[in-house]
Amino acid sequence: MTTAAPPDRRLLVAGLLFGAGAMGAVDEIVFHQLLHWHHFYDRSTGAVGLVSDGVLHAATWSATVAGLALLADARRRGVWAPRRWWGAVLAGAGGFQTFDGLVDHKVLRVHQIRYGVDLTGYDVTWVAGGVLLLLAGVLLLRRSRSAAATR
Repeated sequence: MTTAAPPDRRLLVAGLLFGAGAMGAVDEIVFHQLLHWHHFYDRSTGAVGLVSDGVLHAATWSATVAGLALLADARRRGVWAPRRWWGAVLAGAGGFQTFDGLVDHKVLRVHQIRYGVDLTGYDVTWVAGGVLLLLAGVLLLRRSRSAAATR
């Protein structure tokens, strides 16, 4: 026998999925498609890189749609809490960006932000931006929890 997640947790998961999916889509659209700086997996042929971009696109789109479906369910159930939702969206976006910058770029080395340039400024900007989004999301989530507790 399984039980559904509490409504508050579903709203949190909805925001995290939407935020991570949206940030992944922005990364893919801007850096992969418009600027042509890299593919998701750059350690093989260009064809493999394009396929990896397609897989990333499918994953980010799926996360975004799942997040919106959970959001619609939360609104239908009457548990919509805008501050909590936006905190989770920011945390999801920041979590995706920080993970990408640290794990994908530096640990796994599946790609870099850009090639043929000094990466220091790009890496610092990418990871710092992710950390700032993540911290803003966590702070907003904490505020939403304390505001709910005082009601």
